Amino acid sequence: MTLYSGDKVIHQYKVALGRGTYGPKERQGDHKTPEGEYFVDSKNAHSRFHLALHVSYPNAKDRSRAAQEHVNPGGDVEIHGLPTAFAFLGSFQRFIDWTDGCIAVSNTDIEEIWKLVLVGTKVEILP
Repeated sequence: MTLYSGDKVIHQYKVALGRGTYGPKERQGDHKTPEGEYFVDSKNAHSRFHLALHVSYPNAKDRSRAAQEHVNPGGDVEIHGLPTAFAFLGSFQRFIDWTDGCIAVSNTDIEEIWKLVLVGTKVEILP
């Protein structure tokens, strides 16, 4: 994951993604990470994970696709740290995709990201 300020790269982070099969999120429960343009629409300091930035998935395009396929697009996609019980894993968490469609970073990384990223910040998730 790359964090930018304008066109300048601020920092890059190693991440774990959704544990679903290859490709973008298609429906609730597929464990995939969405792909597309979103934004941080809220911050949760009391998440079950160590800090969480909520991503605005599903967007209008996602909702339209899901409606055509008669499925629930899902939601509750976040950029977050680790649960307290697994905090000891630190950056090793990134060696396996373990989330239910979120983007996970180490707790140290999410603390840095938390300070730098404001609600409204653009999030672009690419394949």
